[in-house]
Amino acid sequence: MSILELQNIHKSYYLGKEAFPVLKGIDLSFDQGDFVSILGESGGGKSTLMNIIGGLDRSYDGDVMVNGQRQKDKKEKSMDNYRRDTIGFIFQSFNLVNYLTVLGNVMTSLQMTQLSHKEQVKRAEKLLKQVGLYEHRKKKPAQLSGGQKQRVAIARALASDPDIIIADEPTGALDSQNTKEVLNLLQGIAKSGKTVIVVTHSQEVADAGSRIVRLADGRVTGDERLRQPFSQSVSPKAFQARPLKSRDIWKMAFAHFRNAWKQNLMITAGTAIGLFAVMFFLGLGNGATNYMNHFIDGIANPKAFQVFKPDQTSMSEQDISDVAKTKHITKVEKGYMSPAFQVTLKGQKTNPKPQPSQTDQDGPNNLITKNATLLADSISNKKYPKTDQIVLSETQAKALVGKTFEKIVGKTVTLTLPLVQEKVITKDLIVSGTSTSYNMVNFKDIQDAAAKENIDLKPNFITASVDDLNNTKAAQKAVRQLQSNGQRRFRVASIGDILDSIVQVTYIVSVVLALIAGISLLVSILMIVATTYMSVSERTKEIGVLRAMGARRKDIRRLFVNESLLLGISANILAIITAFLAQFTVNQLVYNTIEFDIIQMSLMSIIITVIIGILIALLASIAPASKAARLNPIEALAAE
Repeated sequence: MSILELQNIHKSYYLGKEAFPVLKGIDLSFDQGDFVSILGESGGGKSTLMNIIGGLDRSYDGDVMVNGQRQKDKKEKSMDNYRRDTIGFIFQSFNLVNYLTVLGNVMTSLQMTQLSHKEQVKRAEKLLKQVGLYEHRKKKPAQLSGGQKQRVAIARALASDPDIIIADEPTGALDSQNTKEVLNLLQGIAKSGKTVIVVTHSQEVADAGSRIVRLADGRVTGDERLRQPFSQSVSPKAFQARPLKSRDIWKMAFAHFRNAWKQNLMITAGTAIGLFAVMFFLGLGNGATNYMNHFIDGIANPKAFQVFKPDQTSMSEQDISDVAKTKHITKVEKGYMSPAFQVTLKGQKTNPKPQPSQTDQDGPNNLITKNATLLADSISNKKYPKTDQIVLSETQAKALVGKTFEKIVGKTVTLTLPLVQEKVITKDLIVSGTSTSYNMVNFKDIQDAAAKENIDLKPNFITASVDDLNNTKAAQKAVRQLQSNGQRRFRVASIGDILDSIVQVTYIVSVVLALIAGISLLVSILMIVATTYMSVSERTKEIGVLRAMGARRKDIRRLFVNESLLLGISANILAIITAFLAQFTVNQLVYNTIEFDIIQMSLMSIIITVIIGILIALLASIAPASKAARLNPIEALAAE
């Protein structure tokens, strides 16, 4: 019963437009259980004929009929399935995957079946017992002899239970003893009802079969039957073929990734450096932004802002009333600011030469009147100045009592404040606390002291509080738009406005640094591209073997894409670990200085960086993976 028929097969190779015929009208049929040897010298067309039978070469004239079906009409997807289900290849040079174990090599073919993983392992071990290699199942091909390698190749060819076994010079690289063992195995395969087609130039191999077909100069010159087919009965298949699953492609990718760990470690480290730098600088920007916001909240209520007259003159009751009526403003408080003052403790002065001028550039040497909305929690002991009290800046406190400035709390100091017309007021006040930035007194104290000198002290600014933080900007804009005689009546100042700009600049700088660090990722892309191309070049024959076993083009493409993604994933893991270690170390080093974690990597920045790492690996793999998928399996198998 014929399982395979070749009908008038012609095949030519072309050099330019010139044709070189290789097969010149081959008509043959092959029965189940037959062991057919195609005998001939090199160049006679034997291997070309085998490639056509095996579905690797579809560029021919004539027909190949398998179980009555014309192969030439099938699409590539169907031909992949044909090789998975019907054909088993045994190669002269074994073509084992060097980074897989003996068991793993046999499993490669079984992964293209519907068997469960447990069933695949069981069948692979059974086949290795059949070829006498069960005890070597955990070895790598490099640890085997030539005869052992060929027996692994036979077990792999049998794994998917194909109908036709094609063996190309299966004993060409073996000694006489191993040749006999391999021929016995091939005879046993034929006895199981499978069709064995052996390409050989050895008469000894040809005599072991049931039929000899002689091929010379592209033509059949002889067809001799030595004996009847070994068997014409075959058991029905217990399982069907199927394409490689994504899980199995990942396993193969990981196996090679692990095998080439030294090379991959260097590339992983290089890529991780770039990813770490991006992550670290984004964390620095985030930490610096949070630190500035913390600093702002520490010295000013973000829901409050100060209102001044453009000429820095006093605020009238009408001015105060008009500001209070502005939308979103819930409260206004009077205040007085002066850069000219003296604080003395037992005759020791902090500002020996005060100048009677006013400015809104508040800083550590400025005196402002305290009001509840102006400051948040910048006072060390959380006590704001009440009547007859003063809060000193750390600068002023250190000038009076030295580095241990906190001991000034509770002591009585004398405040001297120059006012208009060279008049000066003085006031004894109890230090209720210290502030990181300001000297603060109660406005009523200053006003009462001025009244004793017959001075009607009016506020030179007011603090406006808004109903909601989100309405602060709108309220400031509304106050700025208040006019008199076509001129704006007020100007608005907020420490938050100034520090907001600093925050923005800080964030921009961190992003720029992250982008600069990201340039190193371009080098990583080139490294991954080069590595993947090298991998394709080194594994060209492996690609040919996989295609011969029925792997699809997209399976090959996914294999190399997955390996690149493993590089990206491992680089991300290394970068994240390094970044967290760096964050912990840097924060520990600077915390005692600023009492704040300056590196704060957010979940979003980590996710963004991980996505970048994966995209880099993916983009870097596209070209080499596509090249691997486009390789001609015949040329790939012939690669050295």
